[in-house]
Parts: sequence; C-alpha cells; structure tokens
Amino acid sequence: MPRAQGEKAPSPAAPRTAPCTPAREFKKPVLYSSTDIGDGGGGRRRAFAEFSSYVVRKAPPLERKVECTLEELCSGCKKEVKYTRDVVAKNGLVSKKEETKTIRVKPGWKKGMKVTFEGMGDERPGCLPGDAVFTISEKKHKVFKRKGNDLVLKAEVPLVSALTGWSFSFRLIGGEKMSFAFRDEVISPGYEKVVAGEGMPVAGGETKGARGDLRVKFDVVFPKNLTGEQRAGLASILRACP
Repeated sequence: MPRAQGEKAPSPAAPRTAPCTPAREFKKPVLYSSTDIGDGGGGRRRAFAEFSSYVVRKAPPLERKVECTLEELCSGCKKEVKYTRDVVAKNGLVSKKEETKTIRVKPGWKKGMKVTFEGMGDERPGCLPGDAVFTISEKKHKVFKRKGNDLVLKAEVPLVSALTGWSFSFRLIGGEKMSFAFRDEVISPGYEKVVAGEGMPVAGGETKGARGDLRVKFDVVFPKNLTGEQRAGLASILRACP
C-alpha cells in the first residue's frame, strides 16, 4: 500500500545513502569447534554457536514527479503513473521492469506532497529493494495563483473605470460564475477584495469542508500619455474632489 507524506510508517524509516542504505540488522549463526584438554589428558570436543551480526542495506529511492493541475488538486483525482525500475534476477543479473501504480490525489494536496510505495523502487544485488517515491508538482494556472490554501486572482482595471465605476465576471476554480460590480466605489491601486471560503480545500483539516479564501487583487492601469487639454481637464476635476 502506498504511504502519503505525513502518514505513520509501519516501521521506522532508515537513513538513505547511495549505493545502499542500512535498513535492518540480522543475526546469523556461525558454527565452529574447539578442542579442550581435560583432566587426565582426555580430549573432548564441544560445538559452539556464535551469532555474528551483519547489516542488510537498502537501495536508494527511485523518485519521480507527478504533475497535477490546480483543478485536480482542488477536487482530487486519480493518477495512473508508469515507471521503469531495476530488478535483480536469481542469477544476479539486473534487468528493467515496467510498473504501473495508482495515486489517489486528495482535495487540497499541495506541491511537494510525497507518496511512497515501499519496496517498489530499484533493486540492487545484496540490498533490500528501494522505495518508489512520487512527488506532487503543480502546473501553472492561467488565471489563479495559489498561496497556501488561498487563491489569488489579479484583475486589471482601466483608470477611468476605477474612478467612475466598473464590473467584471470570472469563473471560480470549480467552474461557477462570479461577478463584481463597483458603482459608487473608487478602486484604488492595490485594492484587494476577499471572498471567504472560495479558495482551496484544506487537506487534513480539523473542520470538514474547510476552504481557504479567494483574494482578488486589482491593478489600476494608468494611461501612458495625456494631451495638455486632458491634463487640464483632469486637474480641474480632481482638485474639486475631497
């Protein structure tokens, strides 16, 4: 069974260094005999069993990335991943083997999350099989940017609309339509509007169904050039503003 990052492992993980890593220690009986000279010159043999220890090392992990869209990380999905690993035959020869694993991405997972299939990585002669470790990566979104559990949307507003009124519509990450209207409100540069509960799901949160927020940041676009007449008109209007 795969083990996601943060889940308790069935046994303590061993340190990992190439080419193999110490994993566990075994006791192997070694038999030998010795001759003791007893009273009266009689000899007798005794068999002794002595346990000598040796360390079985583990092959280094096989690591791959699994790319997910922001929508997949929001709603959750199932990913079928194929990879090739080294396997050791009984005669000691190493060959390639194709593997397919299923990763169930849970809603709210973030980039950097790791899923481990223990013992399903590369094999090395004289070593325990390594693990197959898959790291979640996030594909860049055209509209939203993720910050923790929040989603950030940047909207450009022409200066005239920022001063006189503006409205716009967009789609949430789940596909629902949302609209904003500014009629009696001036949009200043850097203004941010927060929509609670419209961000990403909180993975593993204590509150079921908890989500982050949607933060809409407004960037007021100023004109690059103005004529003398336009400047005079704006100055006359703005001087009258409180």
